[in-house]
Amino acid sequence: MQKLRAAVIGTGYIGPAHIEAMRRLGNVEVVALAEANQKVAEQKAQMLGIEKAYGDYKKMLEDPGIDVVHNCTPNHMHYQVNCDILNAGKHVVSEKPLSTSVADSAKLVKLAKKTGLVNAVNFNYRYYPLVQQAWAMVRNKALGNVFAVQGCYMQDWLLYDTDWNWRLEPKFAGPSRAMADIGSHWFDLIQFVTGKKIIRVFADLLTLHEYRKKPNGQIETFAGKELKASQYTKVKIDTEDHGHVLVQFDDGTKGMVCVSQVATGRKNHIVFELNGTKESIWWDHERPNELKIGHRNQPNESMFKDAVLMDDAVKDYAHYPAGHNEGYPSCVKNFCRNVYRHIKDRKRKIDFATFEDGLVADKVVEAVLKSNKTGKWQTV
Repeated sequence: MQKLRAAVIGTGYIGPAHIEAMRRLGNVEVVALAEANQKVAEQKAQMLGIEKAYGDYKKMLEDPGIDVVHNCTPNHMHYQVNCDILNAGKHVVSEKPLSTSVADSAKLVKLAKKTGLVNAVNFNYRYYPLVQQAWAMVRNKALGNVFAVQGCYMQDWLLYDTDWNWRLEPKFAGPSRAMADIGSHWFDLIQFVTGKKIIRVFADLLTLHEYRKKPNGQIETFAGKELKASQYTKVKIDTEDHGHVLVQFDDGTKGMVCVSQVATGRKNHIVFELNGTKESIWWDHERPNELKIGHRNQPNESMFKDAVLMDDAVKDYAHYPAGHNEGYPSCVKNFCRNVYRHIKDRKRKIDFATFEDGLVADKVVEAVLKSNKTGKWQTV
């Protein structure tokens, strides 16, 4: 079996997750990585067991032996790096957001179509077994007609004014933070599960800390510590920490979501609930192997991840027997599996988020920002 050869640009948090997922597939070999400079690249390559290391990703793209490139760089680099990958004739797997502006994302969609190369965006929460089961239940009308949705994506890692990360700086992350960083995941997830498109939004956003304390040294050095005035620089914050959004879908369905990076005690709390005329379902990312099914005239149910009980169309998203939990690494693996089997067989139906889906999510976030600024409903 001839393996596809992959490379990764950027090896912070998410890059190694991509590498692990690809290695679990069996038909992909990770042959190279690129980092900000040669020394860091060589260190990361040795740590991750990868043969080739590049301090300049453009040099890596010249390698004719590389078939696919995963773009795991910070947000502000996504547009240019994705362009360069496509122009080098490589299939591309991009982290979200697709870019930091709708205009640039639209250009990427156009370029991807022109090249004919496979393009994907890692909205990985789609690929949990029971999220796929929820998708199948909606398609099979088990819920009846879905008329309302609600949910949240809540974290607490930026609760304190001493918490700092590059995502707090618009020059790196773009004009939106909480909505673009994690809200985009929820917007994609709810549109995927329901099969409906968000067409209007009404948003109310909050910046909890007008100013934050940016450490003057390595951020890890100050983790969990009270900083002295000489150890930080006071920085004005222009992006949102928290927000509520009303959403309207193309068929008239109503929805609402809370997105927060300052919700004390919430680590990675992604929830969606669908209300239908027959049943409701709700799923919580912190309990990903359980899907709740709500009834009116009989006891509610808890469906646990079990391929035997899942819809035939989505059984292959569950890889282990019932009672054997599958989590975040497996959903990234499922995403990569879908992308790579489409690369192997281009006639296969696309069953992953593409650049077009990335553009849709960026449009929703842009409309959220406009709505918050104007105090009015905004069309996506």
